Amino acid sequence: MNNGVYKAGFARSQEAYEEAYHTVFNRLDWLEERLADRRYLFGDKITESDVRLYVTLARFDVAYHNIFRVNKKRLRDYDNLWAYARDLYQTPGFGDTTDFAAIKKHYHIDCNPENIHQIIAKGPDEEVWLLPHGREKLSEK
Repeated sequence: MNNGVYKAGFARSQEAYEEAYHTVFNRLDWLEERLADRRYLFGDKITESDVRLYVTLARFDVAYHNIFRVNKKRLRDYDNLWAYARDLYQTPGFGDTTDFAAIKKHYHIDCNPENIHQIIAKGPDEEVWLLPHGREKLSEK
């Protein structure tokens, strides 16, 4: 997942881009199903896999969706993945170390040479990361 968005974003051909695009969304669909009945990727405890996935999910709607053209769906369009990402964000060590302004600045300016006027997208609204996620119930089974 982490590498797939970069393969799409830095593709040098339409074919390479489309292959990476489909890989990203196939993986997101798979993760959406996997997270339907478990709180974290491997059960009730956060693992390194959750940490690694989080960094991609946190950047998805604010950068990858538009800058890297992986725009079939937003993270917010996946019920389980979006709740999972908010669950992690609201866990100490995740949201308190996530700087959306820095992420947007980096991807909109450094990774987007066509942005000659250096305009940084205003949205999406970061407050939605604080909405209740309800995933704690998956640990109570």
